[in-house]
Amino acid sequence: MTNEFLAFAPISTAPAADPARALLDEMMARVGVDGLSAALGDSGLLAQVDQHAAAVRDALGQAGRAVDADGLAAYTRSIVAAAKRMGRPIPEPGQAYVSGPAWLAAEWHLMRLVAVCLIAESAGLL
Repeated sequence: MTNEFLAFAPISTAPAADPARALLDEMMARVGVDGLSAALGDSGLLAQVDQHAAAVRDALGQAGRAVDADGLAAYTRSIVAAAKRMGRPIPEPGQAYVSGPAWLAAEWHLMRLVAVCLIAESAGLL
């Protein structure tokens, strides 16, 4: 016997098995896919994202955090919280910049989040 209501329950009601990875997945959907796609087509933008990724790694090391899902998620939460305090929203999925020139002019917090996505993707965390 099955519960017929389970088939129609919204997916979002289920608790995330790994909240850190869920947050990284969300950031990939919000800025990572578009930002990394643009960076792969623009060597200057890719270099800029790589510099931000180095800064993220340094910040995690200085805070005594590992460059893993938990460390990257903690860093992401701090960037998102700071952006919200400054009135700088994080784009919804599919609403981020798509062109290299637009990303080259993007605000610092968006570039940091794309860098987090680059690190997470490179480390096989997504």
